[in-house]
Order: sequence, then C-alpha cells, then structure tokens
Amino acid sequence: MRDVDVIADPASAAAALDPVRARLLAELREPASASALASRLGVPRQRINYHLRLLEKHGLVEVAATRAWGGLTERQLVATAAGYVVSPEALGAAASTPRPSADRMSAAYVVALAARVVAEVGGMARNAARRRTRLPVFGLDAAIRFGSPADRAAFADELTTAVNRLVSKYHDERAPDGRWQRLTLSVHPVPKGVDPGAPREDGGEFR
Repeated sequence: MRDVDVIADPASAAAALDPVRARLLAELREPASASALASRLGVPRQRINYHLRLLEKHGLVEVAATRAWGGLTERQLVATAAGYVVSPEALGAAASTPRPSADRMSAAYVVALAARVVAEVGGMARNAARRRTRLPVFGLDAAIRFGSPADRAAFADELTTAVNRLVSKYHDERAPDGRWQRLTLSVHPVPKGVDPGAPREDGGEFR
C-alpha cells in the first residue's frame, strides 16, 4: 500500500468522490470483506459490492486475500493507498495554473502553486512507482507565529532574499547532466481548529 496516491483520471476521481465509496476507501486501509463492510456501514451487501467493483475497476482497491467460506470464495479487499489526492489534471482545461503575472500575495496564486505541485509531482510519482525507483524530491514544513503584520512582511522580504541568494549560488545553466528543479514556497494562515504543529521553545526546526 502506498502512503498517498494522486488521482488524475476524471472517471477515477468521480468514483473516489462518491460519499459511500470515499468511506469505503477509508475503511479499507485495512483489508476487509464486502460482508464485513456492509455490517460496519449499515449498507446492504449488494450495494457494497457494487461500489467495490467500481473502485476495483479504477484501481483504487485490490484483492489482499481470498478464503473459502460455505462453498463460496470470499475476497478481502484493501485500498491501494492510505490516502488519496485528486489532481487538477482531472479537471482538464478547467484546472488552475499559476500565472507569472499574478499577485504573489493572493490566495489564488498560492492555491494555483499548490495545485501545480500536486499535478507535477503526482504524475512523476506514479511513473517512479511503476519503475520501482525513488523520485528525488524534498519538502519542508514549519509553523511560525508572527507578532505583527510588520513582522510577517519583514519575514517575507528576508525569505525572498535568502532564497534568491541560494538560487544564485547553486544554479548552473551549463551543467551537462543538470536537471531543472522547481522550488515552491508559501506562507498562509493556519485554519482555525487545526493543530499547527507548533515549533519547540528553542525555535523549532523544519520537518
């Protein structure tokens, strides 16, 4: 089972987003039979089987084990990933893409950047999984609490300067074996009720 799978196919996305099937994907982080799921969810087994067939058709669940039971063969199914993300690719031409001229301080631009990360990394991750190779990526996550809007603005200026300095230091336009890498940074408020994963008292560190 993969940690996360990015769904790019529109039909697969539609299959996963159905409320009953989404619940089944969550339940199937551990193998279970249709009868067990029917009992757990309070849904008729025939209905459960219908949803499972659709999920299996789109490669979102797979057979984990089979066993003979009263002259019948019972299948234990499991989700192909612990979690799923729908890629903007599933929306085709309607998907959002970041515009170079966009306001870097706008929520729309930050969302478009995040969507591009999902689409690009998700597609390459699927290819890497098929080839049984590891995709060379790197992620940072940190929580910070600013004392004032002025502090937040000063932080943004210093971060921009630091990133530009590092890019200038390591960028090599002429490297014969080099490969372009995309660096994306965003700063946004943590939604109310969400644990920010506050840093330690000594200043914390990136995760």
